[in-house]
Amino acid sequence: MARLPPGIHFITSFSRDQWYRAFIFSLTFLLYASFHLSRKPISIVKGELHKHCAASHEVELNSNKEYAAQIQPVKNPSNVSQCGWEPFDKNNYKQLLGALDYSFLCAYAIGMYLSGIIGERLPIRYYLTVGMLASGLFTAMFGFGYFYNIHNLWFYIMAQIANGLVQTTGWPSVVTCIGNWFGKGRRGLIMGIWNSHTSVGNILGSLIAAYWVSTCWGLSFVMPGVIIAVMGIVCFLFLIEHPKDISCSCTPSSVSECFFYFEMQHLLIESENCGVSLNSSTVVTGEGRHGTSAISFLGALRIPGVIEFSLCLLFAKLVSYTFLFWLPLYITNVEHLDAKRAGDLSTLFDVGGIFGGILAGLISDRLEKRASTCGMMLLLAAPTLYMFSAVSKMGLEATVVMLLISGALVNGPYALITTAVSADLGTHKSLKGNARALSTVTAIIDGTGSVGAALGPLLAGLISPSGWNNVFYMLMVADACALLFLLRLIQKELRCNADHTL
Repeated sequence: MARLPPGIHFITSFSRDQWYRAFIFSLTFLLYASFHLSRKPISIVKGELHKHCAASHEVELNSNKEYAAQIQPVKNPSNVSQCGWEPFDKNNYKQLLGALDYSFLCAYAIGMYLSGIIGERLPIRYYLTVGMLASGLFTAMFGFGYFYNIHNLWFYIMAQIANGLVQTTGWPSVVTCIGNWFGKGRRGLIMGIWNSHTSVGNILGSLIAAYWVSTCWGLSFVMPGVIIAVMGIVCFLFLIEHPKDISCSCTPSSVSECFFYFEMQHLLIESENCGVSLNSSTVVTGEGRHGTSAISFLGALRIPGVIEFSLCLLFAKLVSYTFLFWLPLYITNVEHLDAKRAGDLSTLFDVGGIFGGILAGLISDRLEKRASTCGMMLLLAAPTLYMFSAVSKMGLEATVVMLLISGALVNGPYALITTAVSADLGTHKSLKGNARALSTVTAIIDGTGSVGAALGPLLAGLISPSGWNNVFYMLMVADACALLFLLRLIQKELRCNADHTL
């Protein structure tokens, strides 16, 4: 009998269930990457919505208009000033741009608290599909303002609010789905790799938006909108919510491989000195999908660590989203680059974020200390931000290095809390294997973090007119506050470690 070709041998070396898990891992990765891809254009287009008034810009603007006329039949905007797109061409442009960020993020934060509760009571595939299709519509809607020559601020604000609300369908859904499919293992490392979809989406969104920003910035929104809508159709056609839906055989010995039922180690360990055991009243009855009971909002808050990590994420996400929405404009002002080059350069922050998320997961798996890993990275992030504000003015090379380092330290704790920590807390032993509770816990943690995400860009818009250094001071204070809320959990982990050593 002839030997199997190497490719076929590789395919057959994995079981059917393993291939399904790999497929769900890749699919949820791409689905949520498309969410972040559609959020990124606003930060890239800011440099085009408002320009520094100069003679050279007038020449560039005319050439851009000529090229835009060649690629689409829409009439050129008639009242685009030399300083940008009305109403963002005035001296208060930073406040107006900040209002756009705040509109999206405030709606996102409010909607997230409701999204998890709704999401755990509806089929994930339908819920996520509708959210992605609606998000594609409202992302493109912002770009329609260019083609239809709309200069009303409220049009753009309403587009941002609507988009923020529908985008809340994404995170609880994908985390619950990936939670249904993967067991214990090296969850910090696996979730760190999976969570790189955030940075991958930001990078792709930056590159796509930057490609069109100088010629036809409306397409910087329309194209990402089309992409996330197409991914919504893919979600409807291919997403498998649970292994049971395809008759995955789960024996008692393999149950840990089929579900995401795992307990917190050290932080939530059940012991006389270190653990906190919740009674059954934590889980509130109320029939959910697959015969499981849905957890209440207050019940989720009573899980040890949820409040601390939620408040920590509030300040960690404040820093991360300030960079997400304002970094390209900062680079434009400091390095004096055009919007396209600034957008391309800003992707290095997300490249650093990929390595930071994976590194945080790897360290937390090795040390078995989630809070301590986050605390260590937050402690290093504050002085790094100060160095970034100083070094970035010394030249392009120094900016590149600091973007990579800052991205790793800022996004590392953010990635760890929103993935592995949320999953740990959402599958606490007191929940008795109720995977549906994961959606609510994830929504609470990420919803609280989204409050910070809304405040960060807003504060940046208000503070930046007094100088970019003040924005960095604000970010350093936020990092210190994030660390402060973890101190009790860090102390608890260290005490547990000392007790185990003895």
